Amino acid sequence: MLLSATPPPGPRPAQEARLYEEAARHRGLTPPRTHPLASITWLGPAASNPALAHRIGGDPAHLAESRRWIEAAVRLPHWGKAHMPDHDLDAGWLLHHLSLAYRWIGDALPDGVRALLRYKLLLQGRRMYEYAVASEGGWWSSSYWQNHNWICYAGLATAGYVLGKEEWTERAKDNLGTVLDLMPEDGSHAEGVVYWRYGVPFLAIHLDLLQEAEGIDWWGRGGFLSRTFRYRLHQLAPGFAFNVDHGDCHDRRSGHSAALYYRLASQYGIPQAQWMGDLASGELLWQEAAESGVRPGILPEAYLEHLWYDPSVPSARPTETRAFFPDLGLLAARTGWDDDATLVSFKASPGGGHKAWETSAKHRAERGWETLDQGHHHPDSGSFVLVSQGAFLAVDEGYSNRKRAAHHNLLLVDGQGYADEDRYHVYKDIPYERQARQRDVLVSPGCGWAHATAEIAAMYDPGLGVRRLDRTLVFTPSGRLVLLDLVEADTEREWTFLLQTDRPTEPQPDGSRLIRSGAASALVRQFAPLHASVVSEATEVEANPTSSTPELRLTRTLHTLRATTPRSSHGLFLTAIVPGAEPAAAEGIVCAQGQGVAFGEEAVLLSPVARRIRTAAVSADAAAVLLGGDGPYVVAATRLELDGRVLLDVPEPYTGKVG
Repeated sequence: MLLSATPPPGPRPAQEARLYEEAARHRGLTPPRTHPLASITWLGPAASNPALAHRIGGDPAHLAESRRWIEAAVRLPHWGKAHMPDHDLDAGWLLHHLSLAYRWIGDALPDGVRALLRYKLLLQGRRMYEYAVASEGGWWSSSYWQNHNWICYAGLATAGYVLGKEEWTERAKDNLGTVLDLMPEDGSHAEGVVYWRYGVPFLAIHLDLLQEAEGIDWWGRGGFLSRTFRYRLHQLAPGFAFNVDHGDCHDRRSGHSAALYYRLASQYGIPQAQWMGDLASGELLWQEAAESGVRPGILPEAYLEHLWYDPSVPSARPTETRAFFPDLGLLAARTGWDDDATLVSFKASPGGGHKAWETSAKHRAERGWETLDQGHHHPDSGSFVLVSQGAFLAVDEGYSNRKRAAHHNLLLVDGQGYADEDRYHVYKDIPYERQARQRDVLVSPGCGWAHATAEIAAMYDPGLGVRRLDRTLVFTPSGRLVLLDLVEADTEREWTFLLQTDRPTEPQPDGSRLIRSGAASALVRQFAPLHASVVSEATEVEANPTSSTPELRLTRTLHTLRATTPRSSHGLFLTAIVPGAEPAAAEGIVCAQGQGVAFGEEAVLLSPVARRIRTAAVSADAAAVLLGGDGPYVVAATRLELDGRVLLDVPEPYTGKVG
């Protein structure tokens, strides 16, 4: 597709209109004569989009426009200025786009321009290749799970195929095979949604080049690409415009790639991806372009939308409301997809996810290589994001350079977050054993409930003596949230529960707190502990999201609700969050054993460690009993007796619907 500029057969009027519009978008700009301080990645698509437009339509104005930007790029002595000139993202982007422009319109360029472009591509490709060889085992050359690796090698591969440099394409191909083998099979991505949309398109680009140039089909290799749309889908906020911002996210808007949606839809026959491609390139396009903090952004992908859109793929609106991605320990559950629906996203895993953590440890031990770059990962295992009524209610901090658990919806021990935090590479050089994980997960098609328990004690300084810090999260069929945090330590500690919001929570007469965000709201009620000290304070977070623009600073103010216990060696927090303008009352359930919260017809009974639940109506040996909806449901249960009737009695723990 890419090398020959040949899309799948069939009409594509919307994609063609997008391409011609994008090809002309920079006509009023003057190309830079010297390298600006900021990133120059955008110069590449400024040349490639009009090049493709000329190849398709033959308009000499598009040829002249592409030539303007080609000449601007080739006269720069280096690609990239503030950070790793010639060896990183700027060079990777320009190698890809200008190599395609050379392939598509090289014969139509004047001899001198064509020769200069070829020389520049050979020069920059050689610089990139030599750096990749020299830095193997260090930086992006072997950082298999992150966007710099994918973009730089895709750029090198594009130049290699266009210029006939087999040495470059073979190295890039070897790396691509390793990446596909090592990426998680569930399609999740630890760098978060923003870097998913920035980096994963280049994996698809490289696969496209490989298939066209060498006849090698690796689209099914490893399983990541075939499942990654589902990951992206379940990190969409209700209404489809915004994204859940786990990991480094510049903002809540920078998440869509219509081109990648189309390519995944075509390759794997995913109707929902086709539907999202149409939405992202249509109704959502200009808001995404205007409000996204990631550059070059969605508009320059017009060339890919044109070449990757397959009109034969059917389109279908998403309907699935529950998903779990085991490698990242990511649970996502929602009441629906409409603007007012409620969504929770809850995660816990080792840095980079289980597969990256395990494999990178082997690379370190066997080769002395550092292959897991943790720059965009956060100390957020056990944290969650809550969206409802078109607004973010319990929020993440987005992008930060000095990453701290205190910026997430987590717990502090004696005021301390994770061990070795407060830095950019928050998981670098920490002990292999310092891992979080999810257990007791309930999420299945047709089940209105969602449940998981995050084990995060290992993430804290061993000197604190934390023996247990387990957070159980339950999402009810109507979108209510229950959190049970069980804490234990060798000695008495202060335990602090954190809740991050976009504006200060408001105290209510009954001791609850009200979250407001525009017209949206939720009521927070903490049933335990009874004597916590509760304060609300502003938390400032600052970040520079791109090393190519050192002067850029993003600042964000979180409003942090802090509930701190008196010193104790063990304890618990039992919290209910009920979204809605007039939220249903949350009431505690009297339990002889276990903990419980009721919301009218919905009831949540929990005992994640002892696994013994006793109330007036329920006797269960289970981690959870969930009543209401089409239940009952149980988690890790061997016995359930409800109102005197034995509904379950089995030798091995069972999770699912009973009856």
